[in-house]
Amino acid sequence: MRMDQGQNGDEATTLELESEPESPLVPPADLLEPLSHYEWTFRDHGRKKLIPPPEVMEKFCEQRNNPVFLECRIPIMTDDMARNALLSFVNSKCCYGNRAAGELVIQELKPQTLYRYRLETFTETRLCEWNFEPYTNALVDGPQNGTSPQPWDIRVQVPQMFKEDTKKFRVPHSSLVKMRCVTCSGARHKAKAKHLKHQKRCQMCSGSGRKSPNFNFTSKRCSTCSGRGSKTCTTCQGEKKLLHFIQLIIMWKNNVYEFIYDNQLNFPRELLNKVTGDNIFKDENMVVYPLPDFPYPEISLASQRAIAEHNATFTSTSRILQQRQTLELIPVTEVYYQYAEETYVYYVYGMENKAHVLDYPERYCCGCTII
Repeated sequence: MRMDQGQNGDEATTLELESEPESPLVPPADLLEPLSHYEWTFRDHGRKKLIPPPEVMEKFCEQRNNPVFLECRIPIMTDDMARNALLSFVNSKCCYGNRAAGELVIQELKPQTLYRYRLETFTETRLCEWNFEPYTNALVDGPQNGTSPQPWDIRVQVPQMFKEDTKKFRVPHSSLVKMRCVTCSGARHKAKAKHLKHQKRCQMCSGSGRKSPNFNFTSKRCSTCSGRGSKTCTTCQGEKKLLHFIQLIIMWKNNVYEFIYDNQLNFPRELLNKVTGDNIFKDENMVVYPLPDFPYPEISLASQRAIAEHNATFTSTSRILQQRQTLELIPVTEVYYQYAEETYVYYVYGMENKAHVLDYPERYCCGCTII
């Protein structure tokens, strides 16, 4: 154990934990008596979600960062920028001709305003489950060494904020030894069923321990069972005993709520996931509050709804480590142009100036030769 500074400035004991693999096996009931009065114990054979106590949230510092309104940096769309965006789109399509893109006459550039509001809530969720490993007569860190710490008292290194991760740890003083492996009944080799004591015959050599390649009379030791004629128990790896322990699973997840205000613009929403906008507002704290009065009330309402939903969903099942709300202005320009005495329209969107074309005049069937 070592002493680390807690997030509230007080010294707190931090346990150095060793990452462990996952396993679903539950120890028999006769082993659970030493742990029966601890919060770690649970009856089901799956995972148990560990609800954080109220004092966990109260330990956080109340110091807040002020929300920041940023200056808009979106460049003004020009005819050349709009034409280059269309040419880039056309050149990426094998059945589009680029003559129209080069000869079209741009009639009007009509800028539109899209806002993307996003709330991110970074949470920590703790689960526990039983795990096991073959027992090799090593020292057992069981209840005789002390009481297992409560699940939310165990401190671990938190990853970078808003970066998802999952780690698994062995809980101190939770190890218990089962003297006979439940799979092979302590016989080193796997039985066909729990109530049978005989070994499972190796299928490669039919239990002889030898096999004859190409049906000749020169036999050699079976490589599958190493000449034993039976397979080693995969549960205890031939050690006969199992070491059970409680495994703590910690999951850090970034939960995202997104709202796009487009002022009734007829533009595919899914395309906006591939581009960025100009960030005009940022608020990052342990807990954020709804946006102040915004020129568009739909965005203020979206902020209130998002924060209420996240708080209701996560505060009862997880620990909220940090929240971040941002507002992006995504540029979208409607480009009206004329080609061959017909009028067409396409869109240029995002800071990357991607093009979305509704009806391009020089489009051919795949496999045709463009002349």
